Amino acid sequence: MGWRNDGRVFAIGDIHGCPQELDALLKGIDPGPADTVIFVGDYVDRGPSARDVIDRLIAFKQRHPAAIFLKGNHEDMMLHFLGMPGHYGDSFLFNGGFATMMSYDIDESRLDHALELLPPAHLEFLQRLETSYLRPPYLFVHAGVHPLRSLEEQEAEDMLWIRQEFIANPHDLGHTVIFGHTPMRDVLLDLPYKIGLDTGLVYGGRLSALEFSEGRCFQVARGSKKVSSHRIKALR
Repeated sequence: MGWRNDGRVFAIGDIHGCPQELDALLKGIDPGPADTVIFVGDYVDRGPSARDVIDRLIAFKQRHPAAIFLKGNHEDMMLHFLGMPGHYGDSFLFNGGFATMMSYDIDESRLDHALELLPPAHLEFLQRLETSYLRPPYLFVHAGVHPLRSLEEQEAEDMLWIRQEFIANPHDLGHTVIFGHTPMRDVLLDLPYKIGLDTGLVYGGRLSALEFSEGRCFQVARGSKKVSSHRIKALR
């Protein structure tokens, strides 16, 4: 189920403002120029430095132009909070957004001016995030898909926000959905329907990445710089 002739393909789960673990994981997987790395969203909120995470991701894109960055529901809330298209911006600060603003030195007295205080390159990064990425046999999204709708009928809000309705049910899309959003103790394998990559980094869990050609999972625990890896036989 890989793409051995086109370089390796990696997917990385929810980061949530944790740059140290992101640095360690990227060093551990060591992607080359022919490899594709897909980030499934939720780069901001809750963790110690969303600003540093986005700095890292922008720099990574410069070195790896084929990298894919999906939008998470937290980026969607942040954009809406800043007055741009999105959803539930009024919930942004109460869902970890204040930690994001503080990483930009935007305290409560300056929140009304947040849009003009954010680095233009970071705003551009947020506005260019994609909702989904199809690379058969996999579909990459942040949260999941509506299990009763075809691929053409999927709505962006479901791809950013859906949880149990997707996780608890099979679908008939013909692709394995790779997603984050819902934190779990370990990578969720529900083949051929879905693989969940949010392993709760910001809650004291781990940051996880999958490499599909070899079926290998890479992980780094919160507060650690040590990357472990193991094979997932079901992906071979």
